[in-house]
Amino acid sequence: MATTRLDLRLDEEIKAKAEKASTLLGLKSLTEYVVKLMDEDSTQVIKHYESVTIKDDLFDSFIHACDQAKAPNDALKEALAFNEQKGVK
Repeated sequence: MATTRLDLRLDEEIKAKAEKASTLLGLKSLTEYVVKLMDEDSTQVIKHYESVTIKDDLFDSFIHACDQAKAPNDALKEALAFNEQKGVK
């Protein structure tokens, strides 16, 4: 159940196209269509910016380097603290 509102103004032509698309998809309302689009798009944007995909051999090299690494130096500790302070995950 929705608990918050989003008010927006848009061009009449855009609204008419969105209403037609909503109807063609068999959705109950323009609101349902907009919420569906926002949910799908925001999920993709977040996934794009919060994930990294690398090839297996590069990952293996990375893991090997991590296994061979020495104890973290002060610069690395400071970088970690900075990221934690900024909420970077």
